[in-house]
Amino acid sequence: MRLWTSAAATACSPGSSRRGRDPTFLEADYLDDPSLPEGGYDFVSAVAVVHHAAFEEAVGRLVRLTAPGGRLVIVGLAYNRTSLDWVISGCGVPASRLHALLHGGKRGPVGMPIEDSTMHWGQVRKAARHLLPGCRCRRRLLWPYTLIWDEPQEGGP
Repeated sequence: MRLWTSAAATACSPGSSRRGRDPTFLEADYLDDPSLPEGGYDFVSAVAVVHHAAFEEAVGRLVRLTAPGGRLVIVGLAYNRTSLDWVISGCGVPASRLHALLHGGKRGPVGMPIEDSTMHWGQVRKAARHLLPGCRCRRRLLWPYTLIWDEPQEGGP
């Protein structure tokens, strides 16, 4: 099984590639790395990466990396636009505050670039349904979402 994953912590730090250590697992510094084989990975993930790029282009590249029958998982961020968005996100604040209290507050890796999402919840859902037919789109506590999509098998339905 070949896996490809990218996370903001590794995608933005120099020398983060693990290519030489494990040929079945790859963390790439860029989505457009020409050495990545199209359709060459059974599992592709992007955690906190897609909102740093143009959504359609990033998702398109991740789809091209996914092998027939493979799975693509994206964890991204969206912003609140509607009143309902704000209410849903507000419901997560007590849990977030409790977690911060129990675990010493908010911390991130030193030097981690921060980029706000350019898409609201409705835009993410609409684009995901268009680019990833049949994907499961789940809203998570506060602003994250997960998209899970299975590449159809070759010759399958």
